[in-house]
Amino acid sequence: MVPKIHKRGQRTIGLLYYLYGSGKAEEHVDPHLVASWDHSAPDPGRDAEVTYKQLQQLLDQPLALLAEDERPAKHVWHLSVRNGPTDRTLSDEEWGDVARRMVAAAGIDDPDQNSGCRWVAVRHADDHVHILATLVREDGNRPDLDFDAVRVQAEARRLEEELGLRRLNPGDGTAAKRPTSAERHKAARQGRERTPREELRETVRRAVAGAESEKEFFDRLGAVGVLVRTRVAPSGDLLGYTVALPGDVNAQGDPVFYPGSKLGPDLSLPRIRERWSGRRTHSRVAEQTVPSGPASARRRASSALWQAVLVMDGANDAFAAAYIAAAGEVLDALAKTSAAHTRRELQEAAFAFERASRSHVRAERGHDRALRQAARDLVYSGPALGRGEDGATTAMVIDAVFFLVTVAAHWHGTKAHAQQAAAARLAAEHLRTAYRAAAVQPMGVLAVRGRSLALPVLRRQVLRVREALPSALAEQVLAEAGWAALAATLADAEAAEYDATSLLADAAARRELASAESVSDVLVWRLRRAADLPADAQATPLPDGGSVRPDPAGRKAGGPAAQGQQRRRR
Repeated sequence: MVPKIHKRGQRTIGLLYYLYGSGKAEEHVDPHLVASWDHSAPDPGRDAEVTYKQLQQLLDQPLALLAEDERPAKHVWHLSVRNGPTDRTLSDEEWGDVARRMVAAAGIDDPDQNSGCRWVAVRHADDHVHILATLVREDGNRPDLDFDAVRVQAEARRLEEELGLRRLNPGDGTAAKRPTSAERHKAARQGRERTPREELRETVRRAVAGAESEKEFFDRLGAVGVLVRTRVAPSGDLLGYTVALPGDVNAQGDPVFYPGSKLGPDLSLPRIRERWSGRRTHSRVAEQTVPSGPASARRRASSALWQAVLVMDGANDAFAAAYIAAAGEVLDALAKTSAAHTRRELQEAAFAFERASRSHVRAERGHDRALRQAARDLVYSGPALGRGEDGATTAMVIDAVFFLVTVAAHWHGTKAHAQQAAAARLAAEHLRTAYRAAAVQPMGVLAVRGRSLALPVLRRQVLRVREALPSALAEQVLAEAGWAALAATLADAEAAEYDATSLLADAAARRELASAESVSDVLVWRLRRAADLPADAQATPLPDGGSVRPDPAGRKAGGPAAQGQQRRRR
């Protein structure tokens, strides 16, 4: 149940015409009263003798108790209460009770005192009701509406439980502005899956992912065809910006522009500038670290994500908030550059995680530089193919970002950020689905290789797992469908002259594995990243007992193995 307090108005009659009218797309059906301040207000929807003017005069009658200069400039209070698409249809009596409890919670009416404001509740659809009130009480005083939005939200949570409706999480005022009913109806008429506001929010987030300057940000928006207007002070300083989708116009045929702050609290120009506070000071450094291709960018991003996962455990709140916000940039960049078979789920994950990337904990920027650089690398490396090293490293990076999103959900949960925690969990589910699509081919190839290992080599890997992992975890891994792929990876690490047993123990100890759908899959990607093994097993010669394969890709390029990280000679 979603209550929404609209902007206050000046004309009661104007709102009545809208509520009892047919709507902008004939969506209003059978408008009628379900409740009122005195239980007997005339209903122009059901009584042909009653006019809108008569109802308006009754509602506004308390205004006559005040002198002209004492009347509020905007005396019309408007609340809509909407149920979700999966909720049952409430009866008129139930909606009437909802309306009475909402006005009592807001401070509009006090049933026990009989001295509240005059109000009516109009229903013109199955799933919602509108409440109109005059902001002068029967005794001529004004109602106390301090924190009315907070109070009606709390009442909605109680009503959800009592009426058996879908339980929503309490908000904290950091959510992006919801599309209006008019925006939703307009999008439906235009055949859009999402409203222009939502499309623009996604587009702006992708444009800012990894960007390092205002020019770069605005150039990216222009490159994807978004209309941009900037607001400049007399001094020449840039104050803000607005954006519009081509073809989204108002009744006069003019583009409908949205300020960044109306798309999301973190998309105003000042908040975007905060992301650049920790950027590199020498531009050529950033240019030198741009990877040569999508696979390299994904491998770098995977390492940065795992480092963030490890740091998050001991990070203070400001640092953790920065890592979570930057993880959103990585997700936006990954969705923007993903192959067709993973694109939809990654876009849905990024869309969901947007809510998890903001809270009242202010991010301390600068510490998230590695993740923002990873997002930048992903954007500038170009779109990835769904096969070969590109496809395999996509599975690797999705695996890593899944764990960071899971850590974010846990962090929000400990802070009682209910909406953010739920959004992170939803993003994680989309990432699971995307991972399955990305991993099926590379893990299948690895499994074939694992089943092709010579029997002595395979037995050695079984003993290695039992030596490196706790007993219960070892037996779980050996029983999983992904065991053959892990055996092949251990053999590859062994052939590359690593102490594969120590490498495996270290990989398993790096982070909890309880949230993993397949522990063996997680260990495969941790090992292949730590040992600089190609993610695409087809690029790796099949090891046979004592052979030593050539240096793995990335070692000579300055990867972790070249720096001695996690490498142990046998």
